[in-house]
Amino acid sequence: MSTLCKVSLLTTKSISNSPKFSFSPVIFSIKPITASHKLSTSKNLSLLTSKRRKWVIGSVTEDKEVFPADNKLLKDDKNGLLVNGSEDFEAVSSDDKEVVGDNDKLISRAINATIVLGAGTFAVTRLLTIDHDYWHGWTLYEILRYVPEHNWIAYEQALKANPVLAKMAISGIVYFIGDWIAQCYEGKPLFDFDLQRMFRSGLVGFTLHGSLSHYYYKFCEALFPFQDWWVVPAKVAFDQTVWAAVWNSIYFVVLGFLRFESAANIFSELKSTFWPMLTVRSFFFPI
Repeated sequence: MSTLCKVSLLTTKSISNSPKFSFSPVIFSIKPITASHKLSTSKNLSLLTSKRRKWVIGSVTEDKEVFPADNKLLKDDKNGLLVNGSEDFEAVSSDDKEVVGDNDKLISRAINATIVLGAGTFAVTRLLTIDHDYWHGWTLYEILRYVPEHNWIAYEQALKANPVLAKMAISGIVYFIGDWIAQCYEGKPLFDFDLQRMFRSGLVGFTLHGSLSHYYYKFCEALFPFQDWWVVPAKVAFDQTVWAAVWNSIYFVVLGFLRFESAANIFSELKSTFWPMLTVRSFFFPI
């Protein structure tokens, strides 16, 4: 099948006054490309390409952790696609999360502002319209003049009619608003308060402080049944020490249970706030 063509060339030249050059015969071998040669070359190239591809893949994945491609839970957060390319969800970026958080804060502040403005409007309206049945012919000065006096008279009448319930209502309102003031003092914006915390404080004030205070003052009257000058200072000292210690302990323990905290956490909080609360209470009592 194969043929061999040989070409021989021999040349000798002489140049005067110059060195002689001799040339050796050069043999060129020319073989025609056959089908078997093409097949072997193709196999060599494919084998080389395959080895190179395996080397590249091995070098890339040498230090990489491989995940199964059929796991449908693997998702591309950047493109929002599953590994198989289906649009199962849209990824939420950090900017979107911040926008959602800002919207939640805005809604919460709007709800809080509505509650505060609604309750405040109702309370002010009730206080200012205490004498609305007798306003016929009254001037604005007369209406405003008798508002404090007649509201106090209405409070005393409520105390006589139902003393425990009246004191419970007063304590609940005071503790509810007091916790709001405390949160503002801690640095929170005016309408960015914790409504659940305020509700817990108001609930403890309504259910426990008003009723217990009613019976405590009756106990003080029985404990100091005198009319001497030292009775009032003695009641104040007893109130700021014994009763304050008892009530502060009850308040923090009940709040802890309402927050579903453990007994160890409640005891730790009570221990850390017991003496500071007694001290601060003594300073605020004259006010």
